[in-house]
Amino acid sequence: MHYYNFHIGDYKSHTSHLSVIEDIAYRRLLDFYYLHEKPIKQQNIARQIGMREHEQDVLTILDEFFLSSPEGFVHPRADKEISRFKEFAEAGKRGAAKRWGANGEANSPPNPTPIATNNHKPITNNHINTDICPPSGEPEDKTGLPKCFHEEVIDLYHIHLPTLRKVEIWNETRKGYLRQRWREVALELSAAKPITAQDVLNWWAEFFTHIGTSKFLTGRVNDKSGRSFVADLEWILKPSNFAKIVEGKYHVSN
Repeated sequence: MHYYNFHIGDYKSHTSHLSVIEDIAYRRLLDFYYLHEKPIKQQNIARQIGMREHEQDVLTILDEFFLSSPEGFVHPRADKEISRFKEFAEAGKRGAAKRWGANGEANSPPNPTPIATNNHKPITNNHINTDICPPSGEPEDKTGLPKCFHEEVIDLYHIHLPTLRKVEIWNETRKGYLRQRWREVALELSAAKPITAQDVLNWWAEFFTHIGTSKFLTGRVNDKSGRSFVADLEWILKPSNFAKIVEGKYHVSN
């Protein structure tokens, strides 16, 4: 994994007693664990994370925050995040292969079919009730649809589009855009059958995988000046841009 959630408050509550060196050691051990996705071997780990002069501090952190196993030191919470990441990634690949016959690879057909939901109609703005979740927000229980899982959608964006700009700030404007798009998708999916939040999240996984096949949206096409455009999540969620992506308009010249 090249990205993982970092909950500042939770981390601080569990590490406020650490020295500066111990805190650095823990952060580097976590980065190492997520990057390699396997148990940490005690031998040479201090050198591998660039802290050979602080080997005892590194071993202290391993003993306190990691569990010893026959394979090495493991981190249960990190293992859950890694497992979740793999599930989302596989769901996106399966969805992409099913919709576009590309086996989940980035080299999709030159003119991919617009994204279709379960009733096989592409989502377009002309038949969606855009008042269902206005940017100012509306209580989730009024719509009868699954609540919007902001953090999970952001995670999927980072997982499937690692080269695009990372989300650093999630303000009310961006929340409003996502609530709007989430409701459009959920409403369309629910027309065919009862749905859960996971059904909507699966759609987003496929959607982000679809975006990843666009050379234009992912900065793999330069204009005459040699510059390239790279989308970010806010741009993707804006109504006009979202509709064009769904309709495949940024994939035609791939």
